[in-house]
Amino acid sequence: MPPVISFVGWHNSGKTTLTRQVVGHLKAKGYMVAVIKSTKELGIAFDQPGTDTALYKQSGADAIALLAPDQLIIQRKPSRMELFELSQLLFPDADIIIAEGFKRAAQVPKIEVRRDPDAPWIHQQVSGVIAVASDFPVIGLKQFALDQPFAIATFIETEYLGIPAHSPDGRQSGND
Repeated sequence: MPPVISFVGWHNSGKTTLTRQVVGHLKAKGYMVAVIKSTKELGIAFDQPGTDTALYKQSGADAIALLAPDQLIIQRKPSRMELFELSQLLFPDADIIIAEGFKRAAQVPKIEVRRDPDAPWIHQQVSGVIAVASDFPVIGLKQFALDQPFAIATFIETEYLGIPAHSPDGRQSGND
């Protein structure tokens, strides 16, 4: 089963912007990436120009799901899959599933995105936060600046996709 990492944060914290950039970097590294976005809005038109789901599609996501109180929408690119693969639910063939939202999801590692210095820290309220993306210091967790999506993608790759952080000759992989 592919690993799931969720980006969590308060409204307008920059979750979608940062998550889209991380998805783009993971795609550039050659991974099949699926995205699941959570929302509380009703009656959403999926994949309309300018919407988050359309923006994820533009970022190159191979599959996208949107969960709202009134609907679950799943979209994926067609591929050369056999009938057995097509019958599996959701995204079993993805290398990784990136989620946005789902603060209270159990057993899912989360990266907190924080832009507002006055907002409460989410990692103090929910379990599973493994890192923070913020320009404000945090103690006790791995931290990235908001402008480090490549570093976050590399962290996800190293920690959850089993790719070593350094090449066999000892050089660090990737650039920021």
